[in-house]
This record gives sequence, structure tokens and C-alpha cells, in this order.
Amino acid sequence: MSDLELNLKNAQKEVDKTIKSLLPSGKGLEKKLFEAINYSILSSGKRIRPYLVIQSSKLFDVDQKNALRVASSIEMIHAYSLIHDDLPSMDNDFLRRGLPTTHRKYNEATAILAGDSLLTLSFEILSDNLTHNDSKIRCELIYELARAAGANGMVAGQMMDLEAENKKLSIGVITRIQRLKTGALIAFSCNAGAILGRAEKKYKFALQGYAHDIGLAYQIRDDLLDVTSTTKKLGKKVNKDKKIGKKNFVSILGKERAKKQLEILGNQAIEHLEVFDSRADMLREIARFIVERNK
Repeated sequence: MSDLELNLKNAQKEVDKTIKSLLPSGKGLEKKLFEAINYSILSSGKRIRPYLVIQSSKLFDVDQKNALRVASSIEMIHAYSLIHDDLPSMDNDFLRRGLPTTHRKYNEATAILAGDSLLTLSFEILSDNLTHNDSKIRCELIYELARAAGANGMVAGQMMDLEAENKKLSIGVITRIQRLKTGALIAFSCNAGAILGRAEKKYKFALQGYAHDIGLAYQIRDDLLDVTSTTKKLGKKVNKDKKIGKKNFVSILGKERAKKQLEILGNQAIEHLEVFDSRADMLREIARFIVERNK
């Protein structure tokens, strides 16, 4: 097992442990809601976004307990976004991580409420003194995550993505859609450590550049896997964009050009980390992982 694989596995365990400690529970009429929340967020996942929070926090000697709470918060936003993305009114998916999507496992109303619960719980966690003893830091985290997840970030990207079906779009428009839909949360994940650690602007700028490039790289790899992999291997439907007439990086650039662009973005991301020297080696490794991953 490589250092990266070991680090990812250990981080996943710590994040899942923290998430479990933060999730609500109950036995009354709302029991199904709590079951759906647990089902949605504790199913197997790579936990890339939490890992980015943890590694960026290490650059500034942030207490791991603080980093894990923020990492858990961003994973809750991510899980909520997947629940809602899979709904019949959006992507209408029946499979996620090899398991039935939340609305298929329970029902559509329960899935919506589970997503709503995770969204709001995320901000509850960030507002707590246990996340950071400085209220200004907590407010900055809340503000930046709200912008990344809301109508100026991920939600805008989701809306644009829905509107993009059966339309002829330029590579610039596709890039903007994915920078918002996928890249905004990844950017927050990288910046969270800098916020927690009260980092200087030059370090924040370096992480922003890194996040921008790995965010686009992540989506290009997703688009490539959608046309080269299988449902069994990915744990979700493949060839989705083609079936609904939606343009993506591969359909516009072609597979070979998309692969070249992927390599360029990976190398650029690593270059942004020069200011951190060897302290950012694990961030360099995750950039390579994003470029090379097969699921």
C-alpha cells in the first residue's frame, strides 16, 4: 500500500468516526429520516474533499480535531448534493457507489429531507465553538462554504448543468459549469486549512490555484471514466451525458485531447505548491491520484 493509499484510508476512518459522532439520531416518527441520513453519508466514498481539508490544515499546524470537524462539514454538503442530484427531477439516477440511491432505498420525500438535514447540519457544526475558538474564523468558514455551495457556486453549476441538455455549448461554458458544480466545493476544501490556520495571502493564493486545477482535472477524469469504464466498476451509471444529449469535456475535446488537458492541469496544480516545499507532498500525491484514478 502506497503512502497516499494509507493516508487516504486513515483519513477516511477518522472522518467517518467524526461524522458518526455528529449525526442526529432518534426513534420516533422521524426514525426513517435518521436512517436515510446515515445511509447517504456513511456508504463507502473516497472522501477526497475531507482529505484536502486535512492536508491543507497540516500546512499551517491546525489542530486535527478542528480540521476533522470542518472535513466532516464539507462531506455533509457533498452528500446532500449527491442525494439531490440523484432525484428523479434532476439526474434520475438509481445507483450511487454501487448501492441504490437514497430516494430508491427510501422514497423521494425522505431523500429530500435527508439532504436538507445534512446541508443545515453542516453549518451548525461550523458555527460551534468546538470547530474553532475564534468567532471570526468560524464566520469566515461559514461565509466561504455558503458561497461555494449556494447560488454563486455549486447550485449555480447544477442549474447550468440541467439547462445544458441538448444544447451546443463551447468549452468555455462547459469549464464554467464544472468549475462551479464540482470545483467550488473542492476549492473550499483546500482553502479551509488556510482559513483555520490564519494563513498569509500568498499561501491562500497558492492553494486557490491548486484547487482550481484539480477541480477541473477531477471532472475531466469523471468524463473520461463515463465513456471508458463500466457501471459495475464505477458503482454508478455510465454514458449518462451522451444518453441525455449533454456536452462534456470528452464530447467536445475528444478522448485524447481531454487526456492531454488532464495531464496539463495535474502538472499545473503541483507547480502551485512550490511555495510549501516538501510539506505539501501529500497534496501533490492527491493531484496525481485525481489525474490517474480509475473509479
